[in-house]
Amino acid sequence: MKIVFLDRSTISPQTTLKTLPFSHELVLHDETADAQVAERIADADVVITNKVKLSGQQLESATKLKLVAVAATGTDVVDIKACAARGVVVSNIRNYAVHTVPEHTFSLIFALRRSLTAYHDAVRKGRWQEAGTFCFFDYPIKDLHGSVLGIIGDGVLGQSVAALARALGMQPLFSTYKGRNDMGPLYTPFEDVLRRSDIITLHCPLTPQTRNLIDAAEFDMMEKRPLLINTARGGLVNESALANALKAGKVSGAGFDVATQEPPGEDHPFNQLKDEPNFILTPHVAWASDEAVQGLTDQLFDNIAAFVQGSPRNVVV
Repeated sequence: MKIVFLDRSTISPQTTLKTLPFSHELVLHDETADAQVAERIADADVVITNKVKLSGQQLESATKLKLVAVAATGTDVVDIKACAARGVVVSNIRNYAVHTVPEHTFSLIFALRRSLTAYHDAVRKGRWQEAGTFCFFDYPIKDLHGSVLGIIGDGVLGQSVAALARALGMQPLFSTYKGRNDMGPLYTPFEDVLRRSDIITLHCPLTPQTRNLIDAAEFDMMEKRPLLINTARGGLVNESALANALKAGKVSGAGFDVATQEPPGEDHPFNQLKDEPNFILTPHVAWASDEAVQGLTDQLFDNIAAFVQGSPRNVVV
């Protein structure tokens, strides 16, 4: 059995790859360009991909392919319909980031709510000596206790974020889906979450329905000038609208770990915000604690082993 990993470099090199309990050849490519995909998967029984896209046209060359093992939760890089038509199973990774993403979410919240990066930069530039007193008050500092946290996405990550929020004395509000108010008493209407929240955090998938979920009209609803946190997917927020909202003071800050273009190009809206003290951008690493990456990799190879042994798991299609 031939297993081809198209983008090994997307998994930390310190991560150990599990030994599979059957005879196989494992071919590792650090990166794979779009033009190289068809050739590299042509004789593969199993293809592993994280961010390399597999289109229906590319899959036509893979006549032996039986399994696409996605090294992530999101499967938008794979043409699911084409796989289903060819009888190719697609598996993904689940519930591996239950600690790392919520912790990164709160790292961004703490840093922005207490202006940590702004104060750090000010000290580094000599502001403390210039002030000449035991402290200075150039940037706002606010407690989390008693604040309202709007959570968009009620899966395992959203629930974990809510648990941390409650431990800090915050009030979590789970949002209904946009345009729906029939989800029961445990959910707050989407528009009300925008209006009432001191902080809004996104933990939902990117779908046609959630693309640009937060746009100019939504920023206009944010009466409390909240922090906006996105550790989920680029595209959930209209990035140009975010840049405008931040500059206009419609939000008090933003912490993003994702972007529609990764890394952002020179003309990306986030480049307008590089010098803003209330904007933090991290390079899609919310998922990437050592523990989480090893757990993801173990689960990835367990998915392959289970498939070969006749008991597929984490099947998407």
